[in-house]
Amino acid sequence: MVERVSGGRAKSFDTDAGEARSVRRASAPKAKSKFTKKTIALVYDFDGTLSPKPMQEYAFLPKIGVKAEDFWAECTRVAKAERADPLITYMHLMYKKAKEKGLRIDRKELVAQGRHVELYQGVEAWFGEIEGYVKAQRDSKGVTIKHYLVSSGLTEIIEGTKIYKNFANVFASEYWFDAYDLPFPKRVITDTGKTQYMFRINKGIEDLGESINSHMPEDARPIPFSNMIYFGDGDTDVPSMALLKKNGGHAIAVHTPKASADKCIGLFNAGRCDFYAPADYRKGSDLFKRTCLLLDRMLADIRVEEERAGLG
Repeated sequence: MVERVSGGRAKSFDTDAGEARSVRRASAPKAKSKFTKKTIALVYDFDGTLSPKPMQEYAFLPKIGVKAEDFWAECTRVAKAERADPLITYMHLMYKKAKEKGLRIDRKELVAQGRHVELYQGVEAWFGEIEGYVKAQRDSKGVTIKHYLVSSGLTEIIEGTKIYKNFANVFASEYWFDAYDLPFPKRVITDTGKTQYMFRINKGIEDLGESINSHMPEDARPIPFSNMIYFGDGDTDVPSMALLKKNGGHAIAVHTPKASADKCIGLFNAGRCDFYAPADYRKGSDLFKRTCLLLDRMLADIRVEEERAGLG
């Protein structure tokens, strides 16, 4: 007990009690932060990943009477001779050859051709099965699964496939149809260009009219790279796989069932992917189980960060 004299009157107070009150004020719990980065993005290539062959080979090339091997060989030859981008070259040659045959193929026709595109076993049910798996896990409360497609193939054909409805967004090459006698490339997505769309998903800037070049702090990005898995089948997917792996994300390489896995083994040994597996998307397949292993890790990481955020 200490006495203090003020104005001729003695006042007393308990220093221990005062210190206790001060300690209580200092240690009062802070308001909990809300952890919001609970969206997981599964990002897919198309040709060779979800479908066994390039999408143009199912309806477009047969319609114009051109063999697939001849068409792709010509694309390679012309691109080298003209020092042109191979993707712009194939988009140009498709309609050049159609015109030579007197065929006019518009956007509606391309979308209709999407119905003929074949998919690997289990692809149609895959999206629902994966979402069901995540929902059944203990740590999945509040977690959202989104599927994205990033492809050098054609948006118009993809729109006609059975699985188009499952994607939150599709980033693929596309034509302008109305302004030209022949359709003109509107968007071309190259191997390295695919990485732009990884950043768009990461930053939540999916409107292609908006630039992604401005700096955005990591804590402001809605889908961290660590919450992303990329599925691809070969060298054209290396830039996207490398980007994700470098930034804490994940990648799985797939190969045609019963075919050589050498390409995937090379990607695995080079550290480009976490796993590889045959492109069998059925529940219980190696691909399904290995995807679920990565999802388990991601759910655990989300739960850890959520717990940390709760500590203020």
